[in-house]
Amino acid sequence: MVNRGFTPFPILTTERLTLRQLSAEDSSAIFTLRSDTEINKYLGRQASRTIEDAITFINNINDNIKRNDSIYWAITLTNSKIFVGTICLFDFSNEKNKCEIGYELLTNFQGQGIMQEATTKVIDYAFQIIQLKKIEAFTHNDNLSSIKLLTKLDFKKSKEADNENPECAIFTLTNSL
Repeated sequence: MVNRGFTPFPILTTERLTLRQLSAEDSSAIFTLRSDTEINKYLGRQASRTIEDAITFINNINDNIKRNDSIYWAITLTNSKIFVGTICLFDFSNEKNKCEIGYELLTNFQGQGIMQEATTKVIDYAFQIIQLKKIEAFTHNDNLSSIKLLTKLDFKKSKEADNENPECAIFTLTNSL
C-alpha cells in the first residue's frame, strides 16, 4: 500500500546534505539552476527568464506537494546551507505502485558525489516510507553523467523506448524488499 502523505514535509539528511522543502528564499538559486543552458541541454524545458519565473515554479511545486502529487527537495550542503540542486519524486501511479525520479545539480557542484548521496537517500525514502515497488528515470541518451549515476545505483535500462521522447532512455529500479 502506497503511503503518500507529504505533510509535514519530510526533511532528509545524509552525511553532507540536507534535503528540505523549497521556499521563496530559494528563488535566486532556482533561477540560476533553471536558466543554466548546460543543465537545460537534456531537459527539453523552457529556461527561466526572470526571478518571477522561479517564484512561480516554487509556488507550483509547493502546491503539488500539498496535494501529495509530488515531493520536491532542495539539496543543500548541511554545514553551509548552500543550495546545490534539487531532487524530486513525481508522476505517481498507485495502480502500478511506482513513480518517476528527477534531479538536477548546479554545474559547479557536479562530479563530487552529491547527487549519488542525495539520490540514495530519496530512493530509500521512496521504498521504505512511501513503500513504492518501482522507480523510473527518463534520461537523455547523451546525458552520460545521469546514465552513469543511474547505473551506479542499480537502475536497469529498459528495453522499451519512450515513444514520446525517442532521444531518452528509461531506467528502472525495483524494490527488492
